[in-house]
Amino acid sequence: MSQWINYANTWKYHVLISTIIIVLAFPVIAGAAPLIPIPNINVGVGQANTPQDVALSLQVLLMLTVLSLAPSILVMMTSFTRIVIVLSFLRSALATQNMPPNQIIVGLSLFLTFYTMSPYFAQINQNALQPMLAGTMDQQTAMTEAIKPMREFMFKQTRENDLALFVNMSEMPRPNGPEDVPTSVLIPSFIISELKTAFQIGFLIYIPFIVIDMVVASTLMAMGMMMLPPSMISLPFKVLLFILVDGWHLIVRSLVSSFM
Repeated sequence: MSQWINYANTWKYHVLISTIIIVLAFPVIAGAAPLIPIPNINVGVGQANTPQDVALSLQVLLMLTVLSLAPSILVMMTSFTRIVIVLSFLRSALATQNMPPNQIIVGLSLFLTFYTMSPYFAQINQNALQPMLAGTMDQQTAMTEAIKPMREFMFKQTRENDLALFVNMSEMPRPNGPEDVPTSVLIPSFIISELKTAFQIGFLIYIPFIVIDMVVASTLMAMGMMMLPPSMISLPFKVLLFILVDGWHLIVRSLVSSFM
């Protein structure tokens, strides 16, 4: 027994000595032969000595501003608003709580947005982004060319009364054509038009599911089962109806077709 105790103590002693040697030798080994080079990135702020330096600084500041507003541009100037609101209405009408989850709804909305906006994004890439990267077009001209496809899309989806609302509130002269409408007036007009369209589609989605709720509630009341929540009984019937009519196919087809 004493031999085993001595052996264990000796083994612990050797492990402790080996650990100390490795810890002490690691900085020397790491300093002698670094396996992974660590990059060194320096960002400095200095004084601008020439007008070109000032212009470059303003361009960098403008680019950072555009990047910070990119999520808002994606949400408010594309088909994302209508799609995500309609899908949220669908989940509320089904009364499935958090099923599908928010991540699924937002992800599906993003991919449908990329699908519906792909022709306009292709025009932006061809007419603005690639010429600017090739050096054949300056940034100001590229921005002007990039906004044209987006204005075309927003004009197709904007109602005249919504556009007239912001034109009248801005007290600008009556525009003779779409080219006379400023982008600052077109964007809010497009947003409220999208909200109205999304709520109209959401109302139509609610109707069949409300009918199921009313039928189930009336049946339970006639049977004297007033303490049983109607939503507990109607939920399986809602899901079954949605599956039988291939609801996701109908919803997605209707949403995509509404932008054509």
